[in-house]
Order: sequence, then C-alpha cells, then structure tokens
Amino acid sequence: MRCIDLHADTISALMCGVSKGSLRENTGQVDIMKLIAGGVSTQFLACYFDKTNVDSPYQMAKNMIRFAKKEMAECADAVMLARSAADIKQAEREGKIAAFLTIEEGGALEGKSERLAEFYEDGVRLITLTWNYPNEIGYPNIGYRDADKGLTSFGREIVSEMERLGMLVDVSHLSDKGFYDVAEMMTKPFIASHSNARSITEHSRNLTDDMIRRVAEAGGVIGLNFANIFLGDSPVSRIADMVRHARHIYEIGGRDVLALGSDFDGIDPDVEIRDASMLSLLWDSMAKDGFTEDDIDRMQSKNVTRVLKDCL
Repeated sequence: MRCIDLHADTISALMCGVSKGSLRENTGQVDIMKLIAGGVSTQFLACYFDKTNVDSPYQMAKNMIRFAKKEMAECADAVMLARSAADIKQAEREGKIAAFLTIEEGGALEGKSERLAEFYEDGVRLITLTWNYPNEIGYPNIGYRDADKGLTSFGREIVSEMERLGMLVDVSHLSDKGFYDVAEMMTKPFIASHSNARSITEHSRNLTDDMIRRVAEAGGVIGLNFANIFLGDSPVSRIADMVRHARHIYEIGGRDVLALGSDFDGIDPDVEIRDASMLSLLWDSMAKDGFTEDDIDRMQSKNVTRVLKDCL
C-alpha cells in the first residue's frame, strides 16, 4: 500500500514540544515509524502557526522550515524532502518516505509577493491561503462571519503566481467567497487539503456540494479530515463518519476527487484511528462500505499524484 496524506501538523507539534521526540519517533500521531507501519509513502508536513501569537509570521515560517529540514536530515536514511511527483518515485526507489513542506497560513508572506519565490526555493510546494484569521491574501471561514469576503488584490496576485511557479493552492480554511474567487481564476487544479462535506456536517470549514463539484471539475482533490468537529456530533472521531463523508464526496464529485488529509497532530487524540500506523482501519471500512479497490487506490495516492504532475 502506498498512501499520500495531504496534511499533518507534526512539525508544529514537535517544535512546540506538544509531541515528545523526533520526526523518526515521537509521542504524537505521525512519525517515520508510524508512517511506515501505516503504509504512508508521502506525507505533507505543514508549517502551521497562529499568527496572532508570533512577532513575525514570515520569520516563524522560516524557522519552522529550518526545523523541518533539520529533522529530515537527522533521519535522511528514511525520509527525503520532495519537490515534485518525480521525487515520490525517487523516494520509493530509495526505500524512503517522501515529505512535502507546506505553509498553513498565507500571512507568512506578510504582504510581500517576492517572498513566495523565496519559500518556493526553500522547498515549499503548498500554501493554505488562510488559517483562522484574515490576512493580506483573504479571509477565513470561521462561523461564516467573513463568508462573503473574497481574495484581496494581493491574494489574486499570489494565487496567479503560485500557479505559475508550480505550487498547490489550498482552499481549506478559506472563506466561501474566497473559494469561488480561486475557482474562477485558476486554470490548473486546486485543492482542499483537509476539509469534509458540509451537507453531512454543518461546519463552515467543510465544503458545500457545489464546492465539491467545483474542485472536481478543476481536477483537484479534497483531503478527508479526521477532526471530530468536521465529521459529526460525536466527541470521538469515528471511522463510520469518515466513511460517510468519503461516500458523499464520492457521490457528488466522483472518485477522482477523493484524497486523505488526516490533520494528524493538529486534532484531539480521541480518534478511532489513533495515529498514522492505523490507517488500514479506514481502507478496510471503506471496502466494506462498497468502495472498490480502484476507488481506494485513487484516494490513497493516484488522485494526488495526478494533481502533483499537473501542478508542480
């Protein structure tokens, strides 16, 4: 099994001491040993931070990138920094896990477009345009209060430049209007790295059926999020709810839009799939629900690989 996970907050958890240990092995939900056990061949590692708690979002992002690369260097026998779909193949040949660096807060640019190319040179290949606060790019979807506010002129400039450079535009956390701004202006696929279906669970961070269709029509993917608040009303993140959201996204957007975006190390530990080593529980449950082997293969890796080839 080769699986790609589009979102985990492992770097933040290690850097802030929430997870004890290293990228190779720690007390959190994602490390090299758990990824190997769970059949994860490619992990997207988010440089996530709360921009209201730092002096400089740009400097914080740079510090996190350095920290992530240091962690990777210390287990270079098992992981390599990936910048393209071809690097996934290279990692596979070398028996390593491919790790993509992402930034979960477009405020890291601090309104300076030239920093986008700098982050690209650092190896960043995906930016989640907003987190939970407005920034120079646009507005988040927190309780719908900014749902009708879209991308700023700077945000439009950044999205266009990301597409030109070859970076994934991630609309998870973005306002409804911002979502449609992205959908209308992009010519390549865009993604929602860790979002679920709003018609199943009413939450502003989830996607409406029309949004699911728009991502699918653009050739993008939606990463299934394991956080309980996006899954249902249970305090425990249940596998049955994960399968229910995957089924709905499949029925609305088709099998080519499904992907995995666990949000591990950024969610509460009350998850039936406690960490990355237990992902087979999801695939087994999806098979029992009637998903074919090809459907599951596409969700595990084929759909994301296609997007990486199209965009990077």
